[in-house]
Amino acid sequence: MNCAYGKSGMIDASVKAEGDGASPVGLWAMKRVFWRPDRLARPQTGLTTVPLRPHDGWCDAPNDPMYNRPVRLPYPASCERLWREDPVYDVIVELDHNSAPVIPGAGSAIFFHLAHDDYRSTEGCIAVSKSDMLEVLSRCGPGSILEIAD
Repeated sequence: MNCAYGKSGMIDASVKAEGDGASPVGLWAMKRVFWRPDRLARPQTGLTTVPLRPHDGWCDAPNDPMYNRPVRLPYPASCERLWREDPVYDVIVELDHNSAPVIPGAGSAIFFHLAHDDYRSTEGCIAVSKSDMLEVLSRCGPGSILEIAD
């Protein structure tokens, strides 16, 4: 299937840095699926699903204690809004990148999400079409892994 990846290409996860625009090479557990309930039904999957809400965000401020964690907006530190006008975050799979433990500055919000129609580059995530995403999710459950390979 076609996919979009980081605008800076692929990078070894050990040198991934916040804001570098690269997708980290590696095997990443698929943790939770977030979806826009106002735009589509809950994806059929064996993974944990969480409906998005307009106040959902993800902290990308390396010096904040909530770095690389979900936050409620408004939030005092820099963060990414998950409830977007475009459809790319209508389905988001949280990947287990830089999460146990979280290392400040080693990259945040590395998601598997929906691609733009033209498959333009991401900020460091991996993105596919909605139909491909729903097909992949239908085959996933606890222990599912996504591989980002160069």
